[in-house]
Amino acid sequence: MTDGQPGRVTRVVIVGGGTAGWMTAAALSRLVPSGVSVTLVESEEIGTVGVGEATIPSLLDYNRMLGIDEDAFVRATGATFKLGIEFRDWTRAGESYLHPFGTHGRDIEGVSFHQLWLRQAALSQADLSPIGDYCLSAVAARRGRFTRPSANPQSVLSTLFYAFHFDAALYARFLRDLSERDGVVRVEGRVTAVDRNGETGFIEAVRLEGDRRVEGELFIDCSGFRSLLLGDALGVPFTSWKQWLPCDRAWAVPSERQGPPPPYTRATADTAGWRWRIPLQHRTGNGYVYSSAHIDDDDARLALLAGLEGRALGEPRQLRFEAGRRDRLWDRNCVAIGLSGGFLEPLESTSIHLIQSGITRLMSLFPDLGFGTTEVDEYNRVLLRDYEQVRDFIILHYHATERSDSPFWDHCRTMSIPASLSTKLALWSGKARVFREQGELFTPDGWIAVLLGQGIRPTSFDPLAAALPPEETARFMAHVREMIDKTAAAMPRHEDFITQHCAAPLRRSA
Repeated sequence: MTDGQPGRVTRVVIVGGGTAGWMTAAALSRLVPSGVSVTLVESEEIGTVGVGEATIPSLLDYNRMLGIDEDAFVRATGATFKLGIEFRDWTRAGESYLHPFGTHGRDIEGVSFHQLWLRQAALSQADLSPIGDYCLSAVAARRGRFTRPSANPQSVLSTLFYAFHFDAALYARFLRDLSERDGVVRVEGRVTAVDRNGETGFIEAVRLEGDRRVEGELFIDCSGFRSLLLGDALGVPFTSWKQWLPCDRAWAVPSERQGPPPPYTRATADTAGWRWRIPLQHRTGNGYVYSSAHIDDDDARLALLAGLEGRALGEPRQLRFEAGRRDRLWDRNCVAIGLSGGFLEPLESTSIHLIQSGITRLMSLFPDLGFGTTEVDEYNRVLLRDYEQVRDFIILHYHATERSDSPFWDHCRTMSIPASLSTKLALWSGKARVFREQGELFTPDGWIAVLLGQGIRPTSFDPLAAALPPEETARFMAHVREMIDKTAAAMPRHEDFITQHCAAPLRRSA
């Protein structure tokens, strides 16, 4: 305590490793001032979930924040590049669309490009292409092309956005090496008890097997679904969103890679959920996320194996979960990051983003020993909002379907939805209005891709678009499409780019 002010936090304890724990450790070890010790407690016996292998572009900000060399990261994790997500059979069986990263076309005279597209579609332009043909990330993904974006805002290449597919276990190992070089101390052991202050309820230490005790001042709960600190020790309640997101189990299995890895994730709707395919350099990740109320475990496992495009590299592993989040993600001197704070299925590859969001918000609101309620309340407000915005976007995929071929899809199509999502759909349904709230993860272009991809056409469009001359608009749109097509055609093939810049060393696929 100096000058009447609470003292600095100097001892941080992270409980749990995996992606969440080592992402947190790496950030703290590189970004907090000197004099703060970081200890990470994990048990190799427990293991990690480790199936979240697809990401979104915000991960680039995290890697850059830590000064990570991208090519080295890609090589170390067996990564490939990702330009978007292909959704198969979501609107109707046999139909597909792409949710690409990046922008559609270019706005003119203050009118959003999608409004121009809708206006031209209403005029029944014979040569009007799908809206994805006006997005470089979408066109390049379909062609299996990739290169890094241009920093020149006048270049079409500046509109390209990308993320990664990677091996989550290798990513955690990569971050562990970085963290330990920066001074993080790893302690092997299983937590058996949590010591709390009898008056304040604050956590003072965690006890490990062998009567060991690890003391700290700030505790980060990265213990996964177990939520050892925030849930078990502090008793913060869990709010379920199962009424909107009924999938509660998943089977996951890697398979042999078949052919060049495409630069996009695939999510294929199935009888009682959906299957993922995530291409890495050395293997392909596969899984089936499903509702146990609509299909039994054995049938789901068989459906996953039947849909593989290469030989399975092991036996499928089952995960059990419930969509939802804790009522608070920061309570007293404990912050939950990752699955310990909440879970949303990886349909839009948001799991690692929510870890990253928790880390960056913690860094911006890093406490002193007073643990002021203003900072804690702000952290909870922002993170709970993040979870709810992602929740609504995922619900959209299920609810906006015409499928009626199974009880699962009948439920999703007819269920009530959150008021926040209803408001967005109402704004879109009238004149195709899409607004991005402060701090919202998904861009208007993301919402537009999914709304149109799922077959939700607005009844009208922005009146300002109607004021533009249709012939000039048609020429402008044709020029945009041509430039995007030429730019994509000139890009190297995805696998060639990896081979030239960041091929991973040969390793066993299993």
